[in-house]
Amino acid sequence: MRRLIFDHALLPDGWAERVALTLRDGWIEAVEPNATGEGERVAGIALPGMPDLHSHAFQRGMAGLAETRGPASDSFWTWRQVMYRFLERLTPETLEAVSAFAMMEMVEGGFTALAEFHYLHHDSAGHPYADRAELSARIAAAAAASGIGLTLLPVFYAHSDFGGLPPTEGQRRFVNDIDGFVHLLEGAATAIAPLPDSRLGVAPHSLRAATTQEIAALVGMVPDGPIHIHIAEQMQEVEGCLAWSGRRPVEHLLDSQKVDARWCLVHATHLLPAETTAMAVSGAVAGLCPLTEANLGDGIFDGVSYLAQGGRFGIGSDSNIELDAPAELKLLEYSQRLRDRGRNLMVRGQEGASTGRALYAAALAGGSQALGRRIGALATGRRADIVVLDAAHPDLAAVAGDRWLDAYIFVAGKDAIDRVMVGGEALVEGGRHRDRDALAARYRAALSALRA
Repeated sequence: MRRLIFDHALLPDGWAERVALTLRDGWIEAVEPNATGEGERVAGIALPGMPDLHSHAFQRGMAGLAETRGPASDSFWTWRQVMYRFLERLTPETLEAVSAFAMMEMVEGGFTALAEFHYLHHDSAGHPYADRAELSARIAAAAAASGIGLTLLPVFYAHSDFGGLPPTEGQRRFVNDIDGFVHLLEGAATAIAPLPDSRLGVAPHSLRAATTQEIAALVGMVPDGPIHIHIAEQMQEVEGCLAWSGRRPVEHLLDSQKVDARWCLVHATHLLPAETTAMAVSGAVAGLCPLTEANLGDGIFDGVSYLAQGGRFGIGSDSNIELDAPAELKLLEYSQRLRDRGRNLMVRGQEGASTGRALYAAALAGGSQALGRRIGALATGRRADIVVLDAAHPDLAAVAGDRWLDAYIFVAGKDAIDRVMVGGEALVEGGRHRDRDALAARYRAALSALRA
């Protein structure tokens, strides 16, 4: 048992000073504001660690490779071809090295828990490994090396487009049938079992890649686990779904499945007002990845309307081009400002409410729900995932309270992070992960092999 005393901390009911957290086996056992007595003092401003609700860790290794203009109009679909070519050379060893480096950067960037949307399952020829969950085990090993908390979401992928069309050659490393996926899921459960407080869910990749019947079967495989799906990310997807079913993707999903609080609808970029309302009412979480959505030219999620109707959201790093929790939140708000030509738009509440506080609190709640774990708050019974900001940082030194969050998200960014703890264990000191040098060396060696 440990007793840590923080100078300042954001608790569920607001800011407090000299906050003592009693930790046991990685969990918060007691919270005491205005604490007296002995304990290990931690200077700075303590925040609950931010969940990352959507990542494809292997894509960190291809960051920057798709920033060259093509012969025709570039889009998500041309980016996807670059991704297919990149993963042809990915081995279990290089997958683990790239993923561990990405997860280490997540922790340095203020993310303390991860939902890994893991769809790379087979070898380069499309054959299952002797252990079907070989690559899931590599993701688990990467999480252990970085220290980040893990919700693993093995992805079911069987088709290339709506209506159950056969997969393409570029998708051969993803594809399973239902029986094969059952074995994969069993192996994944075994792989993550040694990790502290790990969670297993499922992820039908998209309505393109899984039929209505297959999605229903997947939901039954994890009766209490989280369910994530890509949806309505691109207009081509919307048009394809309309041509196939006569309904738009979110409309079709909500009509065909019992979507509830276990679900995370990733991107959900292109919605009509009725779909926005229905998604908010369902209790599902919108999984928003603003940096990747901007990089791919996806479009802008209507966060203002969604929030006004009680919708829940969290943030993810997706393609991992930049691993920075405050940057994701900043771009989310800025995208709304650019579209609506207004300011401080992602705030529900009275005049004077802090945009930084509103964004951070909403993303904590939505991300924790999407990961299916007791995280996201400095409170009794929650995992001790803590980000500590440097109170002496120039952008934080002359403010207090919610202004700290405004400055963290909109000005200083991840440079303001001093320490990060996951399950009470200090992984980052002075803004640097304790194993950065070793993980970076493995990453460089992996990239040398992949790009040779």
